[in-house]
Amino acid sequence: MTMPKEKPNENTSTTRVLQGLENGSPSVRLRAALAAGTTPDPQFIDGLIERCAIEPEFYVREMLTWALTRHPPSTAVPYLIDELRSERAQARSQALHTLSKIGERRAWPAITRALLTDADDEVARSAWRAAVVLVPEGEEPELAGALAAQLGRGGRETRLSLSRALIALGEVVMPTLRTAMTDHDPDVRQHAIATERLLRNPDAGFEWAVEEAKRIVALGTTGQEE
Repeated sequence: MTMPKEKPNENTSTTRVLQGLENGSPSVRLRAALAAGTTPDPQFIDGLIERCAIEPEFYVREMLTWALTRHPPSTAVPYLIDELRSERAQARSQALHTLSKIGERRAWPAITRALLTDADDEVARSAWRAAVVLVPEGEEPELAGALAAQLGRGGRETRLSLSRALIALGEVVMPTLRTAMTDHDPDVRQHAIATERLLRNPDAGFEWAVEEAKRIVALGTTGQEE
């Protein structure tokens, strides 16, 4: 006599995915995140977001973000916004990164000045990227001003991220950049000039723009007359 096959237990499948997200093996966590995105379920969201805050492997974090983007924004975005208030820098950074991938503009009010100026460079960089994706039409000049206030900050990667964010806003950033190009701080002037050069000549590359900016600052000019 043939016994009837049992139907898959959905709760067991959900539990297996959530347990997989906590597994000590990165490959198991990766597969669990893939499963969570392949068959989205609101029960996965908490586990995915909690894992984002502590996951050490970049490629697993990217899969976690992908899995979250597969869930309806109306379900995932409120959880991500709550995560922006976390004391853990990686939690804030990854939530911002995921919001930028989802692109739900209703999340814009959550991109606060505090996040744009976060003391952690990775959080600030994620906030800059999210801001230029989510900014409502007409608010670009105000965002440009907020971003320009960070000119001169950090090392190469941080400055490149900020330049890219400003450039993504387009010509609306030019008045702000021109003001920064006369700032008393040489680091601010140099970064502003490099960003302006890269905006005008995007194919030249950041390294060329930085060297050009150093030359101009060394000459004691702003470069606006060139």
